[in-house]
Amino acid sequence: MIPRTRRTGRAVAYQVFYRLPLPVRRRLVRMAVPKYIVGAVTLLRDSEAEGAGRLLLLRQPPGRGWTLPAGLLQRAEHPAVGAARELYEESGVRLSPTRLTPAVPNAIVHAKGWVDVVFTAEVPASSTELTVDGAEVFEAAWHPLDDLPKLTWPTARLLAYYDIGPLAGQFPPPLPDTTP
Repeated sequence: MIPRTRRTGRAVAYQVFYRLPLPVRRRLVRMAVPKYIVGAVTLLRDSEAEGAGRLLLLRQPPGRGWTLPAGLLQRAEHPAVGAARELYEESGVRLSPTRLTPAVPNAIVHAKGWVDVVFTAEVPASSTELTVDGAEVFEAAWHPLDDLPKLTWPTARLLAYYDIGPLAGQFPPPLPDTTP
């Protein structure tokens, strides 16, 4: 239980806060809350694959491992729109944002203020042409889920949240079983 004097102080602070003009309140909130960089990621699967399935991966500079189609959201961009845009820019696969399904979990919060919003989709690999620019992306290819190539650490960690790849089962870390 919160002591009475502390409760009274909080009540007064809230009354003062809500009497401030909206632009001032917004600025105060922006100064007080943590800032995040938000990215959009697409787990694109081959709808024709048998067995464990196949996943679209990219080899990007410096080329030491494979990654997922992903990128930063533009200001005020809807996450599904950003994921569809990045998928097209990096692999040449054009999908409507409505074809992207939020993954579960949909948002992965990383250390140091980074959040990835993750989506899934399926396309037939045999009729999907992959196009890369050779600068931002060296290569795009379908890889079997049970035989993935060397992944970058962030990609391996993100895929582990979905029980895919070499770190499967290690993420997410268990949540504490305490109530606030």
